[in-house]
Amino acid sequence: MTAAEFLLQPEAGWRLHMYLGEDFLGWIVLALGSAMSVGTIFALLRPRPVGAAKESDLPRPPMFRSVIMIAVGTVAAIWALASLVAN
Repeated sequence: MTAAEFLLQPEAGWRLHMYLGEDFLGWIVLALGSAMSVGTIFALLRPRPVGAAKESDLPRPPMFRSVIMIAVGTVAAIWALASLVAN
C-alpha cells in the first residue's frame, strides 16, 4: 500500500490537510494587498532623509503610480477579507 492510498482510505477518514488551511490563497492576497497599500502610504508620508538619496533617485515617489498602487492593494485586501469572512 502506498502512502497516497493510505491517506485516501475512506474508512480511515480524510487525513490530508492543506498547508495553512483551505483559505491559504485568501490569506496571501490579504497580506500582499495590505502590504502594498500600507507600504506605499508610508513611502508617501515619510520621505527619505536629506543625505540618503543618490543623484539618480527621485526626491519623492511618483504620485500617480503611488495612488494606483494604494488603490490596487486596498481592493485586493478588501476582496480577500470579504472572501475569508464569507467562508
